[in-house]
Amino acid sequence: MHAIHHIAVICSDYARSRAFYRDILQLPVIREVWRAERQSWKCDLDAGNAQIELFSFPNPPARTSRPEACGLRHLAFTVANIDAEVARLDAAGVACEPIRIDEYTGQRFTFFTDPDGLPLELYEQPAP
Repeated sequence: MHAIHHIAVICSDYARSRAFYRDILQLPVIREVWRAERQSWKCDLDAGNAQIELFSFPNPPARTSRPEACGLRHLAFTVANIDAEVARLDAAGVACEPIRIDEYTGQRFTFFTDPDGLPLELYEQPAP
């Protein structure tokens, strides 16, 4: 294995989550399909070095807990300027936790959530 191809996210309200990932997080849509046999939308989003597959299904169960349940803990996005991104998210009505410092790398990071409460992280890595 040498890279992550995609990360799948199941949402409770497809239109709301699609708008969040596409418009607020500014991830371009690669393709979007309606899968009639599953009554499910699938939207592939370009996350730079990987894709996010956004799915809708009728009545998906809620996430069990935040974020220490077994399984995927959170998704982290690299940003060059965390202050600018936090300000942009704040202007869009997305609340971020206070910015913290990674004690091992010295890099700054913060957490926020998607419309279904999935924990997301911004991790600052300035361009070289």
